[in-house]
Amino acid sequence: MGEAMEWNPGLLLSTSSGYWRSCTIHAGVRLGVFTEIGGGKSTAADIAAKLAVDEKALGLLLNALSALGLLIKEKDLFANTPFAKKHLVKDAPDYLGYIIMHHHFLVDGWQQLHDAVANGTAVPEKPHDEERKRESFLMGMFNIAMSIAPQIASLVDLSGRKQLLDLGGGPGTHAIFFCKANAQLSATIFDRPTTAPFARETVKKFGFEDRIGFVGGDFTLDPIPGSYDAAWLSQILHSNGPDQCQNIINKAVGVLEPGGLIMIHDFFLNDSMDGPIFPALFSLNMLLNNGVGRSYSEKEVTAMLEKAGINDIQRLPFQGPNDSAVLCGIT
Repeated sequence: MGEAMEWNPGLLLSTSSGYWRSCTIHAGVRLGVFTEIGGGKSTAADIAAKLAVDEKALGLLLNALSALGLLIKEKDLFANTPFAKKHLVKDAPDYLGYIIMHHHFLVDGWQQLHDAVANGTAVPEKPHDEERKRESFLMGMFNIAMSIAPQIASLVDLSGRKQLLDLGGGPGTHAIFFCKANAQLSATIFDRPTTAPFARETVKKFGFEDRIGFVGGDFTLDPIPGSYDAAWLSQILHSNGPDQCQNIINKAVGVLEPGGLIMIHDFFLNDSMDGPIFPALFSLNMLLNNGVGRSYSEKEVTAMLEKAGINDIQRLPFQGPNDSAVLCGIT
């Protein structure tokens, strides 16, 4: 059964217009408003001049961001709140702007949800700056992983294991923290070749170039080279249909040594598939974007692991943002 919500007209209308708030934040990030203000105070005129945008329209945006509690307005001066300084200024260590921009690029699809449901297919994408879109996705995954990877690495026992496969690992954030927590461990990120620059830059930033390598390929089609005693599959099953998910798990298990550990991190639905809210909504996101992926229940993924010959399947005592979880098992 889904999560109980006490609906009323006010909640219904605020939820229906909730995209006004998200699009206001998206605009602030895309234009670089928070980064331009930084740790100082500026007028709308000064910010507009530096960003080369319309002063009057920017004033409306700055007032709205102030109403949302992300900026502080004192007379005609605007400053970042402590939260905005921490998460929305681009050079801040806890910057979340990339994942916000990823959400921004998804808006076009979500406004066509009725067509996707009517036709049962993904919707056409509007043209975007593909390089910026790719950067927003990959570094957005980095934003999210940075908040959970240290915790997951502390919960997984990789003592004695030497080679980790980070399948579809993007910038390799989890591989970095697994290696950081286990001095004997090396890792290989296997992902599309277009991901390589982001992965290598991130690995270099953390000083793990000698222990973490990158191999380019499509894990749904290409063979996975090497042999490993641990495999990490984070947020990749939901992009694929059930048969393809089984194939991906089979391929990962196929390169694991006897006694190897497989770990699957994803958004998990309950067994009745009607909650929690985020995984249920995320299934619609995948309908819009590729028409085949969706969120899976723990029961479904457990069955896939068992079919691939995995034993001792357990769920880690971890619950991430948006109800992500980790299932582990042994070959």
